[in-house]
Amino acid sequence: MAPKRTDTDMTKGSPMSIILKFTMTLLMGNIAQQLYNIVDTIIVGRYVNPEALGAVGSTGTIMFLVMGTSNGMVTGFTVVTSQKYGALDSKGVKASVTNGFYLSLAVAAFLTTFSLLIMRPLLTAMNTPDDIFDYAYAYITTICSGIVCSIMYNLCASLMRAIGNSKMPLIFLLCSAATNVCLDLLFIIGFGLETRGAALATVISQGLAVIPCVIYIYTKMPTLRPSKEDWKPDSRTIRQQLRLGIPMAIQYGITASGTVIMQSAFNTFDSVAVTAITTASKFQGIITQGMFTVGQTMSAYIGQNYGARNMKRIRQGVSAAIKIFIVYSVIAAGFAILSLRYLLWIFFDTEVDVSVYIPWAMPYIIECAVCYFFLALIFIYRNTIQSVGYAGVATVLGFVELGARMITSFYSIHVHNYYIAVASDPFAWAMAGIAGVIIASVIFKKISRRWAAEEAAGNAGSNHPGSDVSPASSVSEVSEVSEVNTSNS
Repeated sequence: MAPKRTDTDMTKGSPMSIILKFTMTLLMGNIAQQLYNIVDTIIVGRYVNPEALGAVGSTGTIMFLVMGTSNGMVTGFTVVTSQKYGALDSKGVKASVTNGFYLSLAVAAFLTTFSLLIMRPLLTAMNTPDDIFDYAYAYITTICSGIVCSIMYNLCASLMRAIGNSKMPLIFLLCSAATNVCLDLLFIIGFGLETRGAALATVISQGLAVIPCVIYIYTKMPTLRPSKEDWKPDSRTIRQQLRLGIPMAIQYGITASGTVIMQSAFNTFDSVAVTAITTASKFQGIITQGMFTVGQTMSAYIGQNYGARNMKRIRQGVSAAIKIFIVYSVIAAGFAILSLRYLLWIFFDTEVDVSVYIPWAMPYIIECAVCYFFLALIFIYRNTIQSVGYAGVATVLGFVELGARMITSFYSIHVHNYYIAVASDPFAWAMAGIAGVIIASVIFKKISRRWAAEEAAGNAGSNHPGSDVSPASSVSEVSEVSEVNTSNS
């Protein structure tokens, strides 16, 4: 039986309108998430000291490595959900929910153990300055201890987005953000837990957000609600999810490895430079949330239309996203460059001389801002490539980013040049964005040829005397083709 469409059917209607509306809803939630991450930074900077602020920032690349890898895998699991939903395969949707849950728990257990074992030597290898080392270690080990909370929340939110519901993840995220702010004030100011308190606030708020997500899915979203028999592990679904999830995790891991190398280059300068980059990157994180958000949108949009075997709408969706983010990137770049020096003060206590950080923060923002559009291209094309079943191919973009960051980072360490160090991000974005355009073009042509051949073969079979193909079997055939396409890629 086909699932009842209670959410956004992205296989119909104007691609531009669907993508813009879905992205804007997600953007509000992602900005809220960035804001409460910034609250961590502001409270630490104002109520602990600038060294603690720099410590939180210096672990940002490690958080991206650990959380990006785990959440990338979870997103891969739920791409299967969107494909099954687009193919009207109700049983497949529910199988993806239960098996995604089992796989997510396994990922959480592994990453928690592994990250805690390697954290101290990793911080040392990254040239973390001595005056911020203990603060950094306390913060990142607490975050890693609560990986399961982040993974479970992202699994629930990704499942809802996979079938077109972007509103409820936003509401739950806003509640989580408010909880995080309150706990920050309690743990840091009230209990004096410093950077460990900031991390505890983040972990607990994410864990609490899982509860309403699960309740809502079970009470309001029958499409995702598994029955008793659906909880039996299904090897075919698990293989499909791993084929998409593992390459997506590797993709994030490769990209994050490059940012770790880049942070090592930053750490060769003094703690003032590290703190300046921390604050500038937090500020930039809000501005560039649109790029990350369009990636989430494309995962759902492309997944559904791939399940429905509609290449025309896939191309239209990509084109619409590019048009939207040409405008967004120009506005974001102008705002970032013009407003940074007037907003940097919010991260520091009133007694701190913010002017000493401006000369370090401005070059970073200017060099990054001119390449914001390439960052948007990465998210548009990477998530598109992954959602049409070529998650392994998408890792090429990660290797391109890694190579670009390695070149600039190692060279900057060799010559000890700050301007080259901060060019690591924009150079990586430009190279990977261009690569994404080229790779997606090739893949689209390949899929179009394959679908045309399969359609021709199907038509020939239906015209053959004795053919038993009937319209009633079309839904199951679409589901099976989706599975074959995923496994073949």
